[in-house]
Amino acid sequence: MNSNGDGITQARETGTLGKLMVLLDLVTHADAPLRFTDILSLAGQPRGTLHRQLSHLVEEGLLELDGDGRYSPGLRLLDFAARSWARNEFRLIAEPHLAALQQATGETVHLGVLRGSSIIYLDKVEGRQSVRMYSQIGNASPCYCTGVGKAALSLLAPESLRGLVAGLSFTRFTASTHVSAETLLAEIREIADRGYAFDCEEHEAGIRCVAAPVWSEDRTFIGGISITGPAYRLSMELLREWAVPVQLAAERIMEGMRIRLGPRR
Repeated sequence: MNSNGDGITQARETGTLGKLMVLLDLVTHADAPLRFTDILSLAGQPRGTLHRQLSHLVEEGLLELDGDGRYSPGLRLLDFAARSWARNEFRLIAEPHLAALQQATGETVHLGVLRGSSIIYLDKVEGRQSVRMYSQIGNASPCYCTGVGKAALSLLAPESLRGLVAGLSFTRFTASTHVSAETLLAEIREIADRGYAFDCEEHEAGIRCVAAPVWSEDRTFIGGISITGPAYRLSMELLREWAVPVQLAAERIMEGMRIRLGPRR
């Protein structure tokens, strides 16, 4: 079971909408469907109130209840997600540039945005020789061990960066994962100087990437794009060569943002 529940519950303790959002977060982030008793222990709400709220969410199609009494995300949530994804202007602007980068390299290309201390993947173009990876559209990954995440962090002002890093709980996913603020901050400074980042098997063993930062003029969008693939195919020498095309793609996406999303008169 996903352990995000405690933080979600603490973040929104009052208000009907806030409590409903807690329940949606708990169910959608769980590794497997949850029973009523699981949600009761995680949500910290009275049994009667919880039962009513879950019933409302099921009636609205936001959650589904199977014959074994387990709750899972409802089809209406999938519809919301699909419509939001399809209409996301950042994704639409980036789409042709991601496709061109994938065609040029043959490897998987990602577009992600920084939200808190996580990278949320907005788009993914599979490589011609795809290798199974954790990343999926809508998934969240830690910012400190992904190329897109570290590229995005390099855009933050020093004070904001230090504050974000100070609040991280480092998890060692592989032998290469950063587990201290000092080593992460040192690498972010290098990334800021050169303009691109690497993921050297830091989140998934056997997976490498090169990433470049992407941002909107008002900094409401801070994220990055990356070329990702298996380490046996993507040598560090090759990733350094691909730093140029990934940076060029990032620049084209940002130019598209300036044209399409700039001030309207």
